Amino acid sequence: MLIGVLVGLALLTLCLVVGLRMPTVGSDPFPDGPRADPALLRSHVEQLSTQVPPRNAENPKGIGLAADYITLVLSRTRAVVSSQPYDAGRVSTRNIIARFGPEAGRRIVIGAHYDVFGDLPGADDNASGVAALLELARLLDARKLVSPIEIVAYSTEEPPWFGGPEMGSAVHARSIRNSGDPIAAMICLEMIGYFTPRQRYPVLPLYLVYPWKGDFVTIVGRWQDRRLALRCKRSFRGATDVRAVSYSCPVAFGGDLSDHRNYWAEDYPAVMVTDTAFWRNPNYHSPDDVPDTLDYGRMAGVVNGILAVVMHISGDGDLD
Repeated sequence: MLIGVLVGLALLTLCLVVGLRMPTVGSDPFPDGPRADPALLRSHVEQLSTQVPPRNAENPKGIGLAADYITLVLSRTRAVVSSQPYDAGRVSTRNIIARFGPEAGRRIVIGAHYDVFGDLPGADDNASGVAALLELARLLDARKLVSPIEIVAYSTEEPPWFGGPEMGSAVHARSIRNSGDPIAAMICLEMIGYFTPRQRYPVLPLYLVYPWKGDFVTIVGRWQDRRLALRCKRSFRGATDVRAVSYSCPVAFGGDLSDHRNYWAEDYPAVMVTDTAFWRNPNYHSPDDVPDTLDYGRMAGVVNGILAVVMHISGDGDLD
C-alpha cells in the first residue's frame, strides 16, 4: 500500500509538472546586436520611482510627469511615438505607444503599466516593467524588423481601475479589435526586478512543481497560450541565465492580475512575464518598494529574454 501511495503521489506530481509547467527542450539563439544595460535600467527605475509627486493616475501632475519621461525616452528612437488619450472616470490620461518596424503585418505588443498604487515608490511595481519597455525600445531600434512591434505604457492599471473597462490596456486592446488589425502575440511585463533566495507560494502543491529559490521569472498564460509560453522559454534559454518557468492552466491563483487579461478578453494570445509579484516580494504595495531592492543584472537578463522572444516571433511569423 505504501508503495502504491508513493507511486500515486509521484504520478500526480508528474501530471502537475506537465500540466502547469509545460516542460520544453531546446533553445533559440540570441539575435545579433546589443544587449540590455543594467545601468540604464536602474536609471529609468530611479527616475520613475523617485519623482515628486508620485505617478498616481489620480494625480494629474504626477502621472503627467511619468508620461512625459516615457515619451521623451521613446522619442530618442526611430519609432513612431504617439499618445492614446482617454478618460477614466473623472481622470483624463493617456497611454504612450511606440511602433517599430513596418506598418503592415501581425503586430507584437509588449506592454507595462506606469501608474503606481497610492503615493508609493513602486520600483518593482511597476517601474521595473516600464524600464524594460524603454530598454527594449533602445534594443529594437538597433535591429532590422520584419514585423510591426508595438511598445505600450498603460496609465491606469492599479485600483480603482483594475478589472474594469477604464484600464489603459483595456482601452488599447479594444482599439486594436476595432481596427481589425491582427496580433501575433501580446507580452505583459508586470514586476520583473525582485529576486530572492527563497520563493513563496500560496498553496503547498506549487512547492512540488516550481523552484524554491526566487531566481526565475514566470511566463503566465491560459492553456490556449501554451505555444506562446513555450516559445518564450526557448528564447529565454538561449538569451539569458535567468530561468523562465511557465504556468499554463487555470488562472485562479493570480494568473489574470495584470494587463494581459484585457487582450484575453479580445481573444488575443497573451502572457504575463513576472517575478511572481507579491508571492515573492514583501515590499509589494509598500513604501519599501524602492530602487535599491531590485537586481538590475537579472533584470537585464529578463529584457534580453523578452527581446529574443519578440525577434524570433517576428522573424518566424509564428509561435512554433
